[in-house]
Amino acid sequence: MEGQGPNIKKWMVLYPIYINSKKTIAEGRRISAAKACENPTCLEIVDCCNYLKIPSAIELDKAYPRDFMQRGRVRVLLRREDGSPYNPAIGTRKQLMHQVAELVPKHHGRTKKQEPAATSTAAGPSKSGKSGKKKK
Repeated sequence: MEGQGPNIKKWMVLYPIYINSKKTIAEGRRISAAKACENPTCLEIVDCCNYLKIPSAIELDKAYPRDFMQRGRVRVLLRREDGSPYNPAIGTRKQLMHQVAELVPKHHGRTKKQEPAATSTAAGPSKSGKSGKKKK
């Protein structure tokens, strides 16, 4: 791991905001909203990179400068030392962002989490919203 430490600094940085469809281009999105995905996490991005057989590492102590409250970024190594790509289908940063944004909605953790969350959030705010109106 010590040998990997200095090497990782030269890897490409991929912030989750780059592929977040909820953000505007001014807020940091780098691909079209139609191709982006909703609220990706660093873990989902790393899992997608592993699936694409691209070396990656999470840096949780770092934050995106325009939105410093959202912690975490992913370091990715697209090319080997000889210049050949790890995945022949992905040669550029943009291609990687498109591929990851396409894979994140299919992520195994995401499909399980969304179903229970959708039912609990639908019931929760309606009750609290009504009680809030009565208090006023």
